[in-house]
Amino acid sequence: MLYITWDLDPIMFQIGSYELRYYSLLFGLGFFFGYQIVRYLYVKEDKPTAHLEKLFLYVFIGTVLGARLGHCLFYEPDYYLSRPLEMLLPFSFEDGFHFTGFLGLASHGGILGVFIAIYLYCRKYKYDIFGILDKVSIGGSLAGAFIRFGNFMNSEILGKATNSDYGVIFKQVDNVVRHPAQLYEGLSYLAVSLILFIAYTSRETTHAKGFVFGLFFVLLFICRFVIEFFKINQVAFEEGMAYNMGQLLSIPFVIFGLVIMWIKRS
Repeated sequence: MLYITWDLDPIMFQIGSYELRYYSLLFGLGFFFGYQIVRYLYVKEDKPTAHLEKLFLYVFIGTVLGARLGHCLFYEPDYYLSRPLEMLLPFSFEDGFHFTGFLGLASHGGILGVFIAIYLYCRKYKYDIFGILDKVSIGGSLAGAFIRFGNFMNSEILGKATNSDYGVIFKQVDNVVRHPAQLYEGLSYLAVSLILFIAYTSRETTHAKGFVFGLFFVLLFICRFVIEFFKINQVAFEEGMAYNMGQLLSIPFVIFGLVIMWIKRS
């Protein structure tokens, strides 16, 4: 048998009520390394780094808020629109008050949140938005890869059954041999980040601010659209749909990216 049995406890360690999860660590590392890439590009271009820490804060808040609201509104609107406080608070008031954490983050919403956050950042500090977006796209792709690796550690966002001996059994879920869709997506995002870095630093695109940003949308969401075929549906209403919500949301992002690339092609 060539499958892997995955039965890792998602909690790295716990001290009293405090626990550190692999997902949280990888989420943080993704932002750390993404920030380092953006900082490297600033230094390489001899640009001031005075407000980089503030940019990191804007992007982090935009990611979390956008991803959370995206999940609530795209995937479970009926539940959360009737319980709006639970969108932004890590508590549930269903059957009494109890802590739940944020159960659900959507990458499409996260990217929209980042875009809005960068717009507000550039408006406040008078920066060229496309110059920032190009750099953040490279670091953001890398951060996305780490987040998907965190999903793998959590045994979540599962792939469909492979119907073969190749794949992964997530023992904490069931005994089905599945596609490791989280790894497919994480490795794809790593490749996207590398391609964007090469494109950004090449002579052909250095002076076309915004081109790499458009390329980011095209590559990342084509990957997302394709890999969704290997995932199980996240919510019940997707059953019977030709394309799931993740794919339907990816199409306008790809079109938007193509438009930006056309406008910024020279």
